Amino acid sequence: MNRGLILRFENLVQLRGACRQLRALSCRNVYGAQWRPVQASAHPLWSVLHPQLWQKDTSISAALSQCRYLATKEETKKKRKKEPVRRGEVEIKQKMTIEELARAMGKDIDHIFEALLYTDVDLDSLEPDSILYEDHIKLIVKKSGMKYKSAKLKEEKERKNTDAVKRQVGNYPALLTPRPPVVTILGHVDHGKTTLLDSLRKTQVASTEAGGITQHIGAFLVHMPSGEKITFLDTPGHAAFSAMRARGTHVTDIVILVVAAEDGVMQQTVESIQHAKNAGVPLILAINKCDKPEADPERVKKELLAHDVVCEELGGDVQAVNISALKGENLMVLAEATVALAEMLELKADATGLVEATVIESRKDKGKGPVTTAIVQRGTLRKGCVLVAGKTWAKVRFMFDENGKAVESASPGIPVEAGDEILEVESEQRAHEVVAWRTYVEQQEKLKDDMKVIEAKQKEHRMEYEKKQEKFAHLTWRQKKAALYKANKHLAFIRPKERPEMDKNVLSLIVKGDVDGSVEAILNILDSYDCEEECKLDIVHFGMGDISETDLSLAEAFNGVIFGFSVKANESIKKMADKKGIKIKLHTIIYKLIEDLKDELTSRLPPAVEETPVGEASVLDIFSVTVGKNKIPVAGCRVHKGLLDRKMKFKLIRAGDVIWKGSLSSLKHHKDDVQVIKTGMDCGLSLDKNVEFSIGDEIVCYEEKEVQQKTSWDPGF
Repeated sequence: MNRGLILRFENLVQLRGACRQLRALSCRNVYGAQWRPVQASAHPLWSVLHPQLWQKDTSISAALSQCRYLATKEETKKKRKKEPVRRGEVEIKQKMTIEELARAMGKDIDHIFEALLYTDVDLDSLEPDSILYEDHIKLIVKKSGMKYKSAKLKEEKERKNTDAVKRQVGNYPALLTPRPPVVTILGHVDHGKTTLLDSLRKTQVASTEAGGITQHIGAFLVHMPSGEKITFLDTPGHAAFSAMRARGTHVTDIVILVVAAEDGVMQQTVESIQHAKNAGVPLILAINKCDKPEADPERVKKELLAHDVVCEELGGDVQAVNISALKGENLMVLAEATVALAEMLELKADATGLVEATVIESRKDKGKGPVTTAIVQRGTLRKGCVLVAGKTWAKVRFMFDENGKAVESASPGIPVEAGDEILEVESEQRAHEVVAWRTYVEQQEKLKDDMKVIEAKQKEHRMEYEKKQEKFAHLTWRQKKAALYKANKHLAFIRPKERPEMDKNVLSLIVKGDVDGSVEAILNILDSYDCEEECKLDIVHFGMGDISETDLSLAEAFNGVIFGFSVKANESIKKMADKKGIKIKLHTIIYKLIEDLKDELTSRLPPAVEETPVGEASVLDIFSVTVGKNKIPVAGCRVHKGLLDRKMKFKLIRAGDVIWKGSLSSLKHHKDDVQVIKTGMDCGLSLDKNVEFSIGDEIVCYEEKEVQQKTSWDPGF
């Protein structure tokens, strides 16, 4: 046969064998079957044509099979290196909660608590979301017979500051225009602040105030006959509203200090002076009620000298005006003094650009929704402005003046209903960025504070742990381990949720108010509560607006009481509350609300047992009576006060100390058993057989009565 043809056949055979080997390898990869060398098939035609080449084909197939086996073995080794066995290995971080660690270890939370018995961590202070540090985490993993590896931490990029800030004050006199002064009226409660404003703007605000005292900050624009405008802020004078007065002085230019001529300087008068000094605001003194016969304006001026308020007549720089707000006397003189002082201050503002304002108070209105009273300090507020205040933002829908009349715009110094600073931003998207940034900053600050508290607590626990370990210092590690496990074994079987609560006596509160300032004042009073050992006070929720179904749900869940200040509860809410047994306490005067709260706290206190003496007797002689095999001590007594009634309780007093309390075993007059021994009569009585009498002891008969305790909390009213 032609030699070239034979060589061509030989190449075809080799190609066919290689293809079959590749096909077998692909099938092994797909189906996961164990690879076996592919044997060459018999080729009758090829054997007849050239037997020597058939032997060569067989040897080539065997060699290729061996190469393929070695290659597959090497590939398996590589795959094993890429995917190592991770059984018993835990990926840990520097800080993990108990719940996260249990999940990472594939264990339950009880297992973690049992492992913590061998650490210095206080188990009673731990919950599933409590944070553990790296040294404790490693110890827990080791005690569980597992290995750990540190998780790769992703480097967090520094977040870009997207906050909104005030514009810098530029030196552009042409942009500055005169603005009305913002005047805050301060003074003691019932010294006539609201009546003064009432006379200035010819309205009847004082007559509508609950209890005759102002309980909100009111902002009003007063037009003077001369054409000048003055923005007045009326702040509460009651002690509970100190924070609201401070907020009023924060945005003011001038403070009018109202002092009653017959009362003189009082507690809130001094506090108002301090607020004005802290804010660096000039004062005008308005001495009110000068029409009364007992009025003494000169005494008021002299009393103010002790607080560094020096009137012009005494060589100082404070203008003093004697007025009668009720009769309207000298009010124009006071207004002119205010305008003159404002001219000296040269009050101007930039009415262009983005708005900057300050919130005076806020509330929820059924018809208008969330309503805010604000003083514009820069820019011009218009409908459609997007405003940011704290961690909230809003779009201005409507604006009203102090009389409820709709306005289109408000320039600096003008109060409108639109503590926090208000800044206008360019769009709603920008508002979202600002709120997100402020929320992030607050979370970071809270995290830092929490970490400080956690570190301090852990340091305290570590010191306690080291002190406890001192008694095990002489033991070997095996003995120490056995002793610790024995001492703490019972704790391992108590779940965190099953641990008994120590504070059973709790008053849960839901506080609702008409405006933010009122709620703030109530919360400030509740912060002074210092009688946790009597009854724990827990504020579950607080907010603005009328009582809602959500408030009832919270009160039902926490067995709480709802206190409302200047808010309402409709009939359906009241019926629902009655059906669920939920108390709703509504008030319009703050000190009445606090008195009601004290009564509620008192009702939660356990009754105290009060002892009322009924009779007293003296031990004159001692003898004993044999009853069976026992000798019973008997005291011969004479009643010198009241009577002895066998049904009541008795106590034995020796040298002023009570050494026994209980009931009488017997009471006899001569040889007869009696029920009652009166004053001047002699008797013999016996107590417990283990009680020994001494001549001169006092026997007191008393009656026990349960009386309701009163809370010792004093909020300063």
